[in-house]
Amino acid sequence: MSIETHREYPGDRVVMSALRKTLAKQPTLAFAPPSRPIFDAMMEQTPVAEGVSFEAATVGSVTGWWCRPALSEGQAAILYFHGGAYVLGSAAAHRNFVSQIVRRAGVAAFLADYRLAPENPFPAAVEDALSAFDGLVDLGYERIALAGDSAGGGLALSLLAMLSAKARQGKGIVPCCAALMSPWADLALAGASMITRAEADPLVKRVELKKAADLYLKDTTPTDPHASPLYQELDGLPPLLLHVGDNEVLLDDSRRVAEAVTDAGGQAALHIWEGMVHVFPSNLSQLQAAREALDLVGAFVRQNIAAE
Repeated sequence: MSIETHREYPGDRVVMSALRKTLAKQPTLAFAPPSRPIFDAMMEQTPVAEGVSFEAATVGSVTGWWCRPALSEGQAAILYFHGGAYVLGSAAAHRNFVSQIVRRAGVAAFLADYRLAPENPFPAAVEDALSAFDGLVDLGYERIALAGDSAGGGLALSLLAMLSAKARQGKGIVPCCAALMSPWADLALAGASMITRAEADPLVKRVELKKAADLYLKDTTPTDPHASPLYQELDGLPPLLLHVGDNEVLLDDSRRVAEAVTDAGGQAALHIWEGMVHVFPSNLSQLQAAREALDLVGAFVRQNIAAE
């Protein structure tokens, strides 16, 4: 396992201090359907990358958006899953953020609008993830990278483990890599950072994660391996890249994923960013750390797409 800890930039420290003061005056965002417009508006603040175009589409049985750079690898694609605790978020609202990855990677991305809870509880999101991947394969894409943030990062990891298990049985293909940002990989909320980072995290609270998990899981145990990929076998995976803030309650989800993949003989590169919070790369207009993290994501995807 490769672990790199990034020191906080002085300018980023000023930005984060102001952000904390602002958030302290506001109520905690509830992970429930009424918060969807607020969450989408937050994600839409990420600027659109220059030269990237958007196109509504359906891949497999899943609607979503293509994000296409001006020049891209013809037979390669990124399959991206947005965050939002399986209850919030949309492909449309995350387009700007994904455009930044697409521009850096030089690869088009399909951003899947997987079904959300509580209207569509587990395993709807997992079924949609698999359908979107199979749809890309049916369209002729031979080199596919997975990516996602928060719950979308957990969903990407779950799909990756499922596809790798099938491939070991001689069925189907495996993505060339996966890039995960602040993944939620354990819906049982068993990571120690749920406690040790509770005071430091201004965005995500364990009580809200528990509510979202209950909406998503319904009658399913939180340690179901397809809902919480940390409880799956994580052997035989392609290279994995993880970015996480040091000041978030989900820090240990990334640590534990990297450890599990490495213990199983795989490659996992974990980047921990001091002073940063949940899915901080979306704030690239203000944070130098965000821009550098996205540069690393783009380079990682580009390198593994080329190697494949």
